[in-house]
Amino acid sequence: MKTSKIAASAMAAVLASATLMTGCSTPGQNSSTNTGSSSDTGSTSSTTSSSEVEAPKLEYAEGTVLRMATGYNNAKTGIAFDPETAGSGVTLANGKTYNTGDLKPTWEELENVLKVKFDDVYTGKKASDNWVEWSGGDGNASKLSDVDMISITASDANKAGAAGQLVNLAEYLDKMPNFKAYLEANPIVRLSVTGRDENDELGALYFSPYFDGVNDIERMPLMRVDWVQKLLDGEGKFEPEKSGTTKAPVYTPYMPTSGSVEVEVVKKDGSGTQTIKKDYDKAGNIVAKMNEKGAMSGAEAVQMLRDYIDTAYDGYYGTTRSDLFCGQNAAWDADELVALLRCVTANAPTLNGRDSVEGLFSREDGNNNRRLDMFRFAGTLFGVRGLESRKDYLYVGNDGKLHDARGEEATYAALLKMNDMAKEGLVSADYINSTAEVDSKKVLEGDIAFMSYDYNQTQTAYNETYLNKDGQTGEKYMAAMVPVARWNDGTGEKYMRFTESWRSVKTDGWVISKAGVGDDEDKLNACLALINYAYSPEGQILMSYGPKEFIKTKADGSYETFNFNGQEWPVIADATYKELWEKAGGSYTDYARKYLGSTLSFVKSQSFEYQCTHEVGKEGAGYISKAIALGTIKHPELALADNPWYTSVPTVLPYTDVENTEIGTFTNIGKTGKYSSEKNQVNLFCSIISGGFSGEGTTSAEETINSFKNTWKGDVYLDYSQSAWEELVEYYNKIKG
Repeated sequence: MKTSKIAASAMAAVLASATLMTGCSTPGQNSSTNTGSSSDTGSTSSTTSSSEVEAPKLEYAEGTVLRMATGYNNAKTGIAFDPETAGSGVTLANGKTYNTGDLKPTWEELENVLKVKFDDVYTGKKASDNWVEWSGGDGNASKLSDVDMISITASDANKAGAAGQLVNLAEYLDKMPNFKAYLEANPIVRLSVTGRDENDELGALYFSPYFDGVNDIERMPLMRVDWVQKLLDGEGKFEPEKSGTTKAPVYTPYMPTSGSVEVEVVKKDGSGTQTIKKDYDKAGNIVAKMNEKGAMSGAEAVQMLRDYIDTAYDGYYGTTRSDLFCGQNAAWDADELVALLRCVTANAPTLNGRDSVEGLFSREDGNNNRRLDMFRFAGTLFGVRGLESRKDYLYVGNDGKLHDARGEEATYAALLKMNDMAKEGLVSADYINSTAEVDSKKVLEGDIAFMSYDYNQTQTAYNETYLNKDGQTGEKYMAAMVPVARWNDGTGEKYMRFTESWRSVKTDGWVISKAGVGDDEDKLNACLALINYAYSPEGQILMSYGPKEFIKTKADGSYETFNFNGQEWPVIADATYKELWEKAGGSYTDYARKYLGSTLSFVKSQSFEYQCTHEVGKEGAGYISKAIALGTIKHPELALADNPWYTSVPTVLPYTDVENTEIGTFTNIGKTGKYSSEKNQVNLFCSIISGGFSGEGTTSAEETINSFKNTWKGDVYLDYSQSAWEELVEYYNKIKG
């Protein structure tokens, strides 16, 4: 029996107003101060609407039950507690004890706010398998009538929507003002969620997108800064008691060997920018000089690098030469990094008191999904687009057309440079051998290796738990500036900093089952209300922080706030911070998903995560944030940029049903093919870095490109992608008016 009707759009407006009245300015409201974050995963978009728009009411009966097959890839990260996390009862910072099957705090609060009931039917599968389970894939019967909301991959959502299995959210946008405003403010987001309807017409929208941070840098170089300082800083000669020797050189110069290169950097004090010069006529190229010398002692290698820095930069870095790599005014490039790696690997006694130390490593050297970071780093080092694309390996070239990095010579040239580094012993042996049990924890705890390319917050947390163990000080694993490389953005080839690692829509989202809600208007409106609320100002806080009990408040009950990327966001409660370290080792993402039930979908603000970043992590990330703000690090835009080279590719492209079917037959370039990102698969790019070219159809760059384009149908895939992209742009220009 219906006892009352909930008008969800009106409720969201009330709650947003309440947020403002309690002292937390609306997320998205600009401020004159910018702290900068660049923490683990970007920042919340600065384009959220700060006022609610009048809209038709989404009315539904109080207590409407929503059956939720939603979570984030495993049973621990659903909306309710799993047996392992709950144990015999887990007490959280809000003072409540939760048992197996209890809704997590975020979803308890959503029940209160939206006046609905959530029935958790999620079985802990990742998005692609979750859809197979409910839709009747693998020969099973469909269970779509038994569920209302499902977590799914974006590509599956577009296919299922076109097949008539999902609710088309585009038909209800006027009833979801918060969601609509967010899409309108972020054009590439709107294009990323645009699919085809049952009549093959473009413009449908089947899933609510997930942002694990948005419009900020994602991955960044991370290195043991204390080691760089030990090797490079100070006056006089570098004369260690003991050192090893560099290996016979294999890597050859990428940067010039004569002339000079001008680079724009942030001033050391962060007050602005300045142009400095790399003078190769005076100093030579450091790699060329080392190669001419051949194998040498670690001490000699360090002294050669020190002298090169002094001469090439005309004394600019003084006795703190480590600033070339680690400072706010850093200007390092691939060749200088190789020289540094040679110094690191040849001076283990000075750095870790042992006979050996590794250079580059990945977070998990045996996990294909993490090994990909090595070739992503190659793109940043050697000026290659598409290796950190939001959609496969696609990017918009300076000709305005889509390109696929898998079919381009520059990609394989960069991979061969990385292979040269591997041959020279500058890449972890565990990476080369794909050693499964090695991870960041072991590497950093054991002082085994020097540098990776990864997320800042989760990785620099090891400064707290491992690097500063037993009262030691001075050990710093920290973000370093993005390198200088040779890029051509269509305005001419230049040496500059550019990162393709830029936050946008993730590849997962939540959908509404058409068979599940059926003709029940209460269910449909309640589902729509949930999505709309999640994009409201208060909803974004809840989906990132959890309920107010986990947030620090003032005596009058209002939130304590701080300025984060130009917006006021809440400060987490002391008990929350303490619990995050106790239960999740400092990982915001693990804590939020496993215990709070936030960060499962919708919009995740990095403001919570930033507060949990180790001070060392904040230092390096702050340098990068400043460089981005001052324009010395360029990046893709979540819009159709005036210069198309800077346009971010949408996460999903709206292929036709016929195209999707045919693309599904291109198994060599599919998700378990030659270029897979799946954990237990193998990626050809990683294999080239580790061992060079080998295998049928891949014995050289030329042969591999031919295989990709012709045998594996890469050219057909690119043609379909280009057609879909052109249609998307035409559609956007039409709706933009």
